Amino acid sequence: MAKTRKKRQTYTEEKRASILAAAQKGGLTAAQVKKKYGVTPVTYYSWRKKTGVANRRGGTARVARRAGGDITSQVRSEVQSKVRQILPEIVRSEVSSYLDSVFGGRARRTRV
Repeated sequence: MAKTRKKRQTYTEEKRASILAAAQKGGLTAAQVKKKYGVTPVTYYSWRKKTGVANRRGGTARVARRAGGDITSQVRSEVQSKVRQILPEIVRSEVSSYLDSVFGGRARRTRV
């Protein structure tokens, strides 16, 4: 017995835009969009990606990232630099605390 295929639904640009706008305004998830408009999650995410609205629940993260690209990269590099400075001390502290809890008190260090 041959499988029957569903007829493929086509949407106009206006219909896509209205569905995306309604989903963004209402903060809908892909499952909610499917239930309300009959658009599969894969199609919904594809539309969002093509329009530049690709973060959760119809926000505008990509658009904002493009608009403030210079400041974003500056902040990112400053944060990464600060994390690189403080991370080694945090790791040493956490490892020491763990060893103290496992071995009871300060772990003795032996030189090889």
